[in-house]
Amino acid sequence: MTFQEHILQGIPNELPNTKPYDSTINHAPKRKEILTKEEKNLALKNALRYFDPKHHATLLPEFSEELENYGRIYMYRFRPEYKMYARPIEDYPANSKQAAAIMLMIQNNLDYAVAQHPHELITYGGNGAVFSNWAQYLLTMKYLAEMTDEQTLVMYSGHPMGLFPSHKDAPRVVVTNGMMIPNYSKPDDWEKFNALGVTQYGQMTAGSYMYIGPQGIVHGTTITVLNGFRKINKSPKGHIFVTSGLGGMSGAQPKAGNIAGCITVCAEVNPKITQVRLDQGWIDEKITDLDDLVSRVKQAKDKQETISLAYLGNVVDVWEKFDEANIQIDLGSDQTSLHNPWAGGYYPAGQSFEASNKMMANNPELFKEKVQQSLRRHADAINKHTAKETYFFDYGNAFLLEASRAGANVMSENPTLGREFKYPSYVQDIMGPMCFDYGFGPFRWVCTSGNPEDLQKTDDIACQVLEEIKKDSPKDIQQQMADNIQWIKGAQENKLVVGSQARILYADAEGRMKIAKAFNDAIAKGDIGYVVLGRDHHDVSGTDSPYRETSNIYDGSRFTADMAIQNVIGDSFRGATWVSIHNGGGVGWGEVINGGFGMVLDGSSDAERRLKSMLFWDVNNGISRRSWARNEGAVFAIKRAMEYEPNLKVTIPNLVDDNLLS
Repeated sequence: MTFQEHILQGIPNELPNTKPYDSTINHAPKRKEILTKEEKNLALKNALRYFDPKHHATLLPEFSEELENYGRIYMYRFRPEYKMYARPIEDYPANSKQAAAIMLMIQNNLDYAVAQHPHELITYGGNGAVFSNWAQYLLTMKYLAEMTDEQTLVMYSGHPMGLFPSHKDAPRVVVTNGMMIPNYSKPDDWEKFNALGVTQYGQMTAGSYMYIGPQGIVHGTTITVLNGFRKINKSPKGHIFVTSGLGGMSGAQPKAGNIAGCITVCAEVNPKITQVRLDQGWIDEKITDLDDLVSRVKQAKDKQETISLAYLGNVVDVWEKFDEANIQIDLGSDQTSLHNPWAGGYYPAGQSFEASNKMMANNPELFKEKVQQSLRRHADAINKHTAKETYFFDYGNAFLLEASRAGANVMSENPTLGREFKYPSYVQDIMGPMCFDYGFGPFRWVCTSGNPEDLQKTDDIACQVLEEIKKDSPKDIQQQMADNIQWIKGAQENKLVVGSQARILYADAEGRMKIAKAFNDAIAKGDIGYVVLGRDHHDVSGTDSPYRETSNIYDGSRFTADMAIQNVIGDSFRGATWVSIHNGGGVGWGEVINGGFGMVLDGSSDAERRLKSMLFWDVNNGISRRSWARNEGAVFAIKRAMEYEPNLKVTIPNLVDDNLLS
């Protein structure tokens, strides 16, 4: 069959051949044993309901074996044999171009060059899934191929519930992931209900079809590193940034360090993903011996090199060795997946990668004990460096949260509301006050033609728009504008594309709307093909996350989730092509609610109407919430937005003299 015929077939009537387990692929670790015998039977019944009863006798032992061996039913037999990547939009069988664009984005999330565990349909973060099994993928793609612009596909945590009548201005797809009743949102609840096949962890942009490979976080990390060095009044040149994690999104760190111009040391325990990053050119050198690492770092410092060094081993050993060798670390962080600490997100020091994988599946209680021991040791090593003026920040991966739960020495001696920890979140000190409060966040786009020339044209368009806006921008946002113009000018030379022809930059509502309109005009003229707009959920208003995105909210509302829910509802009726709302993300299941969108630009007047309405709301919803929390930059930004749009009227806080309360 052709690719198009495979898509239109959906779940095949006749069983495809079984597929051997490919050990060359980076696979998800075996999940812990958590289901009772009765629950295992229920998981099997849930999986088999996708298939004609005539196949149940054949599939039952196979699915039972998967559940036993991997802790999940992935349905490997049904994994497509065609290559998984973002094809040009014209290659997809579809009655709706909007639906074809969504198919393109789904396949990009599962591209082997993009996905962390592609055979398990996991894009990044160890558990950030596009779907829970291959039947869901096949059925979803078939529905999208059949859909018209008068229908909406409803997605329940990876399961395509079906096509429902709607209208052309409605979203083509509405996605929910992991939306649990609050009392059932603990880590073991995810393990149980995911194993049952009734919910999944969509991370942020995995389950919302908007991941663009590590580039998405390269930009945010570059800004974070640049501003981190600005905070400590040092140039990146010749100074050291130490961190860990090369899988999924964390793999962006060494590339960002190179763009910022510092010496980056990034530790990773997984040999396969380390080699992938080396082959991709996202790290410059791989080092396996600590003494060699110390020698190489000293050399780089003496020569003031800009270089990224991957240490194949545990980052705890790096922190301890650098203390022993008296190497001054200027910036320090961590980006292992500590939102997922017991299932491969963090590997304890003192034992091998292979031994850890066996222990987490076969003896999860001992593994948890080892992880918590390692976190205490990790924190102690960091504290020794911060005593020597290292600037350490939590990079939103729940490091401080999980370290505190392990009893590590990370709590502030003088805690205040919102500042419980010894070290700040990067949002508290950098991204929140410098970017989010002013409405700047990770705006992104994908050229659906798959043509690199289209991406170059959109880069040029975006740069021209930003340079024009900067001429009249207030001084409060001149630095943000300058950083983004510098970024977009260097985007091509830094070879950031992995998977689809995509780009990201930080822009406010004005920048997003003007760039999007310029794209739409270029599409109308035939200069470029259709463009998909989106953003990371890690943005001004998409996410309520008390230890990350909303960690610089100090009015007590950082534990509420009104903003994220309002965001996705508002995007839905203002013109988004698809919307998503998730429980979970980079800081953990039950720790965050985040919403996202996708919007297809086709050059039409309808697209122009939608982009203006939706993008303005999508940003200013968050600014207004931050303004009401009394964030100074957000008060400035929302007042400016009201001057721009007379129909916007936002409640402004009155400030209280603290002397009255003392």
